[in-house]
Amino acid sequence: MRLAFRIVGALSVAILLIAVAVYVAVTVSPFPAVLLIRHGFDRGAAKASAALVPYVPDDIASELNVRYDANDPSGYLDVFFPKSAQHMQKSLTTVVWIHGGAWVWGDKDQISSYAEILAHLKFTVVSVDYAIAPERHYPVPVRQVNAALGYLASNARRLHVDPARFVLAGDSAGAQIAAQVANLIAVPSYAAAMGIVPAIPRKHLVGAVLYCGLYDLNKLDFAGPSGDFWRTVLWAYSGRTNFYTNSAFSTASVTKYATSTFPSTFISTGNADPLAPQSYEFAIALEREHVRVDSLFFVKAQTPPLGHEYQFDVDTNAGQTALRRSAAFLSTLR
Repeated sequence: MRLAFRIVGALSVAILLIAVAVYVAVTVSPFPAVLLIRHGFDRGAAKASAALVPYVPDDIASELNVRYDANDPSGYLDVFFPKSAQHMQKSLTTVVWIHGGAWVWGDKDQISSYAEILAHLKFTVVSVDYAIAPERHYPVPVRQVNAALGYLASNARRLHVDPARFVLAGDSAGAQIAAQVANLIAVPSYAAAMGIVPAIPRKHLVGAVLYCGLYDLNKLDFAGPSGDFWRTVLWAYSGRTNFYTNSAFSTASVTKYATSTFPSTFISTGNADPLAPQSYEFAIALEREHVRVDSLFFVKAQTPPLGHEYQFDVDTNAGQTALRRSAAFLSTLR
């Protein structure tokens, strides 16, 4: 009988500890849930990267793991450019690409293959690392990308960068960060509100390329099946559970702050992307401000349906169209 009571007591303590752990995980820190998200993203990224390998050209040179901020442990970037530019000491329109990952996952390596594919079309393409959440919070990534631009401008000749022709680009959360950095360079009052001094002048930012991004975080579907996901990553990124009402985090919703000085923009999303309304509304907001917008959107009945980050599937017609349209847009920027 005593043994039975001991077993019951031990089980009760174990159940209590598990309940406490679950409570802490849900209410005290987003980190346990973020670890699960990262695990899922890792599996998807490996598959996507492998699919791109056959399309990577062999005429690309690179400068890898360049440190853009000596005081920042995540302050690294990779630079890709055609070998012909290396031989001719030529500077090219420079696409600074910020990777996605819901602000909680990823690094510059995940878009290396795509960056090489794009560089083959006669551009310098830079993939930037930034700190992820919840280890670091908003607006650290915005500050880091701004610092990366400053470094690239100062080391332009060595890296085959044209310091007068920068384009900010990104996918998913990276598109959100790219749009923010573009806006702080374009709108002095927005830069002041964020407490960030732009690293390059507005005239040297000639465009933006935005795929499958988020531009008004208050309009995410918190009541839908992805509600818990969005609450977790925004809690992690903002550092606050009350990110809904936190005024310091409101600047992350760049749709509300864009003006006519926002750079010319190429914007696209898949017809089956849950975030598609964000791109549609941001494009409308920019056009309302008379910003030049080149959009690649698909009819609702598009088949096969194009999901989030469809552009990385370069073995599909839609992926090839996105790559071709992006390059055509970039070629018009002066």
